[in-house]
Formats: sequence, C-alpha cells, structure tokens
Amino acid sequence: MSEEKHDFQAEVSKLLDIVAHSLYSEKEVFLRELISNASDACDRLRYLAITQPELISDDPEFRIRISLDAKKRSLAVADNGIGMSHDELIENLGTIARSGTTAFLETVQAGDNGKDAGGVDLIGQFGVGFYSAFMAADEVEVTTRKAGEDKVWIWRSDGKGAFTVTSGAADALDGARGTRIVLHLKKEDKDFTEKTRVEAVVRRYSDHIPIPILLDAGAKEDEEAVKVNEASALWTRSKSDIEEQQYTEFYRHVAHAFDEPWLTLHTKAEGKIEYNALLFVPTNKPFDLFDPERHGRVKLYVKRVFITEDCDDLLPAWLRFLRGVVDTPDLPLNISREMLQHNPVLTRIGKGLTKRVLGELKKKAEKQPDDYVAFWETFGGVVKEGLYESPDHRDALLALARFRSTSTEGWVGLADYVGRMKPGQKHIYYISGADAESLARSPQIEGYRAKGVEVLYMTDPVDEFWIPAVDAFEGKSFRSATRGGADLDGIEGEDRGTDGKPDEDAKADLKGLIPLIKLALKDNVKDVRASDRLTDSPVCLVADEGDMDMHLERMLKQHRQVETSSLRILEINPKHRLIRCLADLVGKEKAAGTIDEAARLLLDQARIVEGEPLADPADFARRMSAMIEKGVSA
Repeated sequence: MSEEKHDFQAEVSKLLDIVAHSLYSEKEVFLRELISNASDACDRLRYLAITQPELISDDPEFRIRISLDAKKRSLAVADNGIGMSHDELIENLGTIARSGTTAFLETVQAGDNGKDAGGVDLIGQFGVGFYSAFMAADEVEVTTRKAGEDKVWIWRSDGKGAFTVTSGAADALDGARGTRIVLHLKKEDKDFTEKTRVEAVVRRYSDHIPIPILLDAGAKEDEEAVKVNEASALWTRSKSDIEEQQYTEFYRHVAHAFDEPWLTLHTKAEGKIEYNALLFVPTNKPFDLFDPERHGRVKLYVKRVFITEDCDDLLPAWLRFLRGVVDTPDLPLNISREMLQHNPVLTRIGKGLTKRVLGELKKKAEKQPDDYVAFWETFGGVVKEGLYESPDHRDALLALARFRSTSTEGWVGLADYVGRMKPGQKHIYYISGADAESLARSPQIEGYRAKGVEVLYMTDPVDEFWIPAVDAFEGKSFRSATRGGADLDGIEGEDRGTDGKPDEDAKADLKGLIPLIKLALKDNVKDVRASDRLTDSPVCLVADEGDMDMHLERMLKQHRQVETSSLRILEINPKHRLIRCLADLVGKEKAAGTIDEAARLLLDQARIVEGEPLADPADFARRMSAMIEKGVSA
C-alpha cells in the first residue's frame, strides 16, 4: 500500500500548537498519559476476550513495556492490548470527537492557558493524552495491529499539521497484537532515555496501574526487563496501605486529568451485594460536564475485569462529574452493556453509592464550609438537577444547596434562610436571571430589600425546573418575586428607602391614572396595578399568577420552545415622584396626551430593564426626545 497523507482536524492542530509553544513544569506527564492509554487498551481487550477468548489465546498475559535507546534518542511504549484498525488509527489520532471543542480551544489559545500547565490540563480534559507525546518528541511513530486482524499499520507525524499512514510488515510487532508508540525525543529531552529517570516517573505516576509495566533499558527479551510498578488494583487495597499521592495519581489516571481530587471516597460494601468503589470529585470542572448526553465517567469492573465506563444506570446523571472505579463480583463477567440497563444489582449499588456521596458532601458542608463553597461554585448547577430528577434524594440535596441572596455577599443555605425569615413571612422568595449582579439591580426586589426580606438569586437554568417540582422547604413554599402580588403587607418590618431611612413619601391617588394608562397601553399589557414592591423605580413588569415565569419564558424563546411572549402586568410605584406628577395631571386640560406618551415610555423602560427587545426602538427614541424637550423648555 502506498503512503497515505492526512491533515489533522483543525481542533487537533490547535491542540498541538498549544503543546508546541508552551512551557510545562512537569513535562514527564506525557509518559503517564501513554501508559494510561496502554492500560485502557489492555482493559478493553480483556473485556472482549470474555466472549471471544481466541483473541488472547496466543498471549493471555497483559503487559506494558517501555524500551529506551540512548543512541537513537528514542523511547517506546508498547502494549499487547486491543490495537487499532486502519480507520480507527485515523479517527483516534487525527480527530477529536467532542462537541464544542472548536470554540473552547480558540478561547484557550487566545488566553493564558497556552503559556503554562493549563495546556496540559486541556489535553487531559479532551481525553487525548496521546498528543502530549509531542511535548518531548519532534516525531512520533505508532505501529499497531488490532486483535483478531492480520494487517499492521504505521502512523507517523512531526505534529505540524499532517500525518501519514502506511501498511507495515507482518512481523513489525514480532507478529503480536497491540500498539507500540516510539518517540524520537528532542535534544533537550534526551534524559528520558535514562533508566533511573523513567523508573522514577513510572513509580510516581503509574505505580497503581493493575498491569505489569516492564522497563527495558536495552534488553531484548521480556524476562530481562524489570517490572517497575506495584501492578495491583488500588481500589482493592486497604485504605491504610495507600498514601495520598497514590490516590492522586490514580485519580489522574482514571480521569485523564491533571488537577487534584477535591474529595476521595474509598469504600467497600459487604453483605447481599458486594463491591469496592474508589470515587473522586474533581477540583476543576470536566470539559464535558454540560454535554447534552450527560454521560457518567465512572468505570465499572467485574472481578477486576473492566466492563465499561459508559454505564448511565450506575450513578444518576447529576453526579456525572464523579470519576473513579466500581468493582463488584455480583455481576457475570460476560454481562453485555444491554444487560446492564435496569439491572437490579447495579441499581442497588448506585443507590448505596449515591447515599455515600451525599453523606460525604454533607460532612464537608458542615465541617469545612469554605471548602464546600468551592465545590458548589463548580458543580452546584449540576447537583441541582437531582432536585428535579431524584425525589428520593430531594431532602438531602436541599440541605446541600447554596444560593446567592440579597442579604449576604457569600452563599446561603435554605436552613439559614428560613432561620432568619421575618415575622409574618410565609414564603421563600427568589428571583431568576442570568447572574446575581444584574438580579441585584432588579426593580422587582426593591420592596423586599427595603423591608429586610431576603430574596434568593436563582441563576442556573435548572432552577426554573426544580422549584415547581420541590414546591417547599420546611413547610415554606417557594415564591417568585416577579410573579403576582408581592405579599409584603403582612410581613413585619419598617419600609426603608435606599438610604436606609424610613420611607415616608406620600402615595399618589392612582384611581384616575391607572385607567388612563390602561387605555394608552391597550393590548400591550395584561393589566396595570399599583405596586407595593417598588421603592425607587417608577414601574416594573411582573407575571400574573398562573403565567409562566418571565425568565423561564425568555430561555424557552431563545431555544424556540415558545413562539409568542405572554402579556405581563405593569406595576406602577405610587410613591415615585414621576408617578405622583402624572397622577396630578389627571383631569387637567391637554394632560391626556402627556399621560399617553409617558405610559408608553414607562412600558418601554420596564422592558429594557427586563432585557426584552423594544417593539419599535425608533418610536421609543422619538417619544424620549419629545419628552426631554418638554421638560427642558418648561
């Protein structure tokens, strides 16, 4: 076969550019990534061999071999795992099959991550640690033969935009299956051909790999190579025998990550159902956290044999940020992925693990609240999905939830909120929007703030869905501050203005003004009424009882789930000087036109504050200019 030349996918080229032009404090992580990939290849073949034993009949003992050649300045990592076909070689080493990678890579490339260890972290996030080989090599050669196939394929690249694929000789891998990756090292990285250097790297990063890693510094036979790792499944060992660094490196291996685990949960269950679990909560947000498919990434093993990492029935989707391993002897080794769906054993394991994870999070929240806040800022938006999806865990999740609010600069739990509710307050008030900063300026919460009533900021899209499902916490129902009446009259507390002093402004008599505003606005609003929630703004828009919340409707319109906007209620502030002036005009000669113009301007103003588009911006500008002209000339 003649040589095939292929260009890298655009995302791969960007990734390699980050690698090529970055400075890394721990360049040796490339070896960890190659070993992890080799381990995964062996795991996948071990699983296939359960139903197809002929795939490993000629070589049943899995291993990874590292070979060093100082004269040629090369380092090779070989495994006898599953190997790759021609098409798999091109797909796996030429593309990144992740949605949203282009925009993300452009952001990283334009920022600071291309100048420090963040670039390495990026490689790990995409699960394509192979490309880290170009940190230390100016050329990489991959020779592979897929288990059960005869053809050998060779992939070569200098990492500068293209790669070649050619067929190899039948004896290129000594007739064996698997993959061998040869790195032709850069001059400044020739120390990776030194036995002591490589051995130290393997012991530091890959001691936990449950497959023998053989280091060959010139030997020609396997028996002459030296095993340099513990080669035991870390999750089966006693916690007292495992050091913190070993947990960290195992997390990085299983998650293809570069950060530290925020939480480590190592547990063993015995009884009717047995399993070992070693789970980690990452410190940093995984790249695919908000992937629409919401797949979990915890690996399932049966009797130390890898089965799958795509097992959505193991843990709920709202815990998809977890990484790690679950190993049980209570499932058959030859279980198919289809048989895993709705499997009662898996369901019981999942329930037990979910309860344990929530228990550990509760401990963190109680004993290390500042540390817990860091977790919530990273994963809170995902955890809250459980409030909607998992009624059995709702109470535990409500206790873990944290929110920004009008009463504190930090985060507040629902129990704290209820504990400082005002006398006469019957509801937990909240307001939904894109971010806390803009919500803090919303006119709808002026009256609540003035009376000292705390309002929670709901800034995650999922908030719009779990609140109707939950309805109440400790007997206190959730109520939107942008819906219906404000119910402030029954709450004890002295109304105060923005300066903190009691608000003693006289109220305008709106009996004559409201009908005129309704007449002016006609079918543009559902109703016009006096407001008890406004203190500083003249007007605001609110949703009627039973209507869709305004923020939810805007989100659905953005995703084309609703076509038309609901009519809203325009509330006017009887204490505001502008409203009092308009009320004084009622009944006076030629006042109707002024009130009509002012009503339309006030509605547009309310729409602008809500972030809604104006029906006619030019008409708004004309009215505004005319009103200013009247004021200046008066």
